[in-house]
Amino acid sequence: MRFTPHRLMLRPRDSHDLRLRGATLGLTPAAEATRWAHDVYGNSVCIVEWPEARSDTLDIVSTLDLDHYPATPELPREAIDPIAETYPFSYAPEEFPDVARMMERQHADPHREVDAWVRRFLPRTRPARTMDLLSAITAAIKADFTYEARDIEGTNAPTVTLASKRGACRDFALLMMEAARALGLAARFVSGYLYDETSTDATVGGGATHAWCAVYLPGAGWVEFDPTNGLVAGRNLIRVCAARTPEQAVPVAGGFIGGSGDFAGMTVDVSVTVEAPPAAPAAEAAPAAA
Repeated sequence: MRFTPHRLMLRPRDSHDLRLRGATLGLTPAAEATRWAHDVYGNSVCIVEWPEARSDTLDIVSTLDLDHYPATPELPREAIDPIAETYPFSYAPEEFPDVARMMERQHADPHREVDAWVRRFLPRTRPARTMDLLSAITAAIKADFTYEARDIEGTNAPTVTLASKRGACRDFALLMMEAARALGLAARFVSGYLYDETSTDATVGGGATHAWCAVYLPGAGWVEFDPTNGLVAGRNLIRVCAARTPEQAVPVAGGFIGGSGDFAGMTVDVSVTVEAPPAAPAAEAAPAAA
């Protein structure tokens, strides 16, 4: 069979919390044409083409060597602007045009089911603490919904996830995004990798690509929330790309031309090795007094 051009989003960007030391991309069959670009959000995108190649299989191996400096859950609380410490709040006029599209609901909700669900987390008699509100939503999805890995294409609408109380990580991320948007907050979809350095299998969604969301909070910036695992901030999360919708952050997108029975399946495997931090250098002895 022959492969159509593929769009890959596998390489993260350097940032203050993530330093990319090395990245290699292995393709079998070898690509005949490769080009790199940044999408509208600044994510790194690789376009791969095989105009003449024929093969029964396609292997894509992305190897990353990086340093991760994750935020602690306490950092957003400490960094958040005083105007945003309690909900509701308004974004500054100079920021509003930039976050406006991220505040827009992307899925139909004619009966306002997402609105009714998220407003259960608002205190009745006092303003809500913003971080407490978002943390409660994150924890509720983790506690009340059942995680199910799903290989088929697409993301379930938030109303479907609410009704079924189950879904994959991308479904939970989208539900929380639309819930935050129902509250007038800017939210975006994040795709990347999950690791658990304790090797206790306490987290779910590892061993494959993972998805979560981020909410923009003045002062603290884009704060990451993983409702699949009830995580706040990015300690166990390696961000590769972020976008307004899940469809804009698909790690591997492409197709093939062949017979109707040629497709035998797809497997995704993510292996993470956590290195111990380097030992601090020994202090030099002070020179002896003369």
